Amino acid sequence: MSLSTLSPHRRVVAVTLLIPALVALALWAFAWPAARTAPRDLPLGVAGPTAATAPVEQRLERQEGAFDLHHYADEAAAREAVEDREVYGAVVVTGQGPKLLTASAASPVVAQLLRQAVTQQTSASGSRVTTVDVVPAAEGDPRGAVLNTSVLPLALAGIGAGAAVTLLGLRGTRAVAALAGSATLVGAVAAALAHSWLDAVPGNWWTVAGTFALAALAMGATVAGLAALLGRAGIALGGLVIMLLGNPFSGASSAPEMLPEPAGAIGRWLPPGAGVSLLRSVSFFDGAAAAGPALTLTWWAALGLGAVLVGGALKERTRNTRSASEREPAPVG
Repeated sequence: MSLSTLSPHRRVVAVTLLIPALVALALWAFAWPAARTAPRDLPLGVAGPTAATAPVEQRLERQEGAFDLHHYADEAAAREAVEDREVYGAVVVTGQGPKLLTASAASPVVAQLLRQAVTQQTSASGSRVTTVDVVPAAEGDPRGAVLNTSVLPLALAGIGAGAAVTLLGLRGTRAVAALAGSATLVGAVAAALAHSWLDAVPGNWWTVAGTFALAALAMGATVAGLAALLGRAGIALGGLVIMLLGNPFSGASSAPEMLPEPAGAIGRWLPPGAGVSLLRSVSFFDGAAAAGPALTLTWWAALGLGAVLVGGALKERTRNTRSASEREPAPVG
């Protein structure tokens, strides 16, 4: 039953209750993770001899649940772990004092948090911390603002493409072609702006464009697939998943490990979060840790496009069956 079939009185009640409910949901989805941002099992390396690193580990572990510590034999191993996106940073204990390795490209917010935390932990001993940004953010976007804000336009592009395909009545292979073509152009436009013009997303231009395109396709296919199976209600459901869950739970402005659970875990498995993670990997880390988010986006795209084809086939079969029944002559006598 749709809202248009309700009586005027019930429509007034529905609008009166529905809008505040949507506002409450949006505020919860966006404000809750932002208000509870803090490190939760944030991967952090500690490098050096065990006897020398033990006091550092003990001080870091006092912040219960904040860090997931990984031990490395020396600075070279810790640096490699940062470059491979195994950890967000590492504390290296040297004879000249502690050294902090960070990767602002992975998250400027996390890099700043690590500097503050390690400096605070070592200030009691009178040591000065030397900080080395192993994988720095782009010179044109040192705070990662462009990468962070790219999530919303991609989400809007995906929702818009899925809705347009549905409302224009495209089905089957035509719908798949429209979604793929739209995503390809979105990827090219996004790369032209973020990579070529703003110089905020480095790396190979085609790889960056392909990442943007795959993320847009995953989101557009999700919305169109749900609409193909559920009708226009699928557009609303897909929009809620992409915009009200995927966008704020993506961890784009900080990191998934900085969000309250289960927001961080959910965000990793939704297209916006996977898209941001893949974009960081291919732009700054030579593809390190790219397999997981790439596979996530591929699954969303494949399932969505599959639903589009299945939904189109079912509607075509229903229409053919109805047409055949209408053509059958009525029995005489």
